[in-house]
Amino acid sequence: MTSLYARGMSRTLLLALLLVVLGGCVATRPDNPRNVCSMFEERRSWFRAAEQAEEHWGVPVPVTMAFIYQESSFQARARPPRGRLLGFIPWLRPSSARGYAQALDITWNEYKEQTGNRLGMRSHFPDAVDFIGWYNRNSVQRNGIAAHDARNLYLAYHEGNGGYARGTWRDKPWLIETAGRVQANADRYAEQYSQCRGELARPWWQRIFF
Repeated sequence: MTSLYARGMSRTLLLALLLVVLGGCVATRPDNPRNVCSMFEERRSWFRAAEQAEEHWGVPVPVTMAFIYQESSFQARARPPRGRLLGFIPWLRPSSARGYAQALDITWNEYKEQTGNRLGMRSHFPDAVDFIGWYNRNSVQRNGIAAHDARNLYLAYHEGNGGYARGTWRDKPWLIETAGRVQANADRYAEQYSQCRGELARPWWQRIFF
């Protein structure tokens, strides 16, 4: 009996340790999310992941980063706030959106199915930037939106490509304003990125010794 109890306690402690480790793998918000160079200097793995997404899907890094800034402000576990029943009782969330890209369950599952990234997580930055690249590539192909046109890509991202084609966004001035902010952020990131990409791309040993 003592042996069974000890084994049970060991499993419990192991599970608790695993949860702590996994929780620590989720990155905190960057110190300066308005500056893409600062974020990539702080987190070189983010730079590599964003670059790989651009190489794979053809959507510029500044556009992808502007999407994440708008959707989650670079918070890995972001979710829409819960509604309030009777004005004060926490209730259901308005959608299943979550993670850096605020991807919905149905769209995330479609992404995993089409790309083969079945273990992808919305709280994992490389998966999130790959998702945004995949979705925006679909928008480029289906609606003829330019890959650098963050404004219209965001409208399609929010409304779905079918909704964008039907013009459902035209009667939503708040959404048009938000899409304009995404474009402005993408433009700012692009200007910053042009000044630091070369340095970020240098191998670590060059940055140390040269």
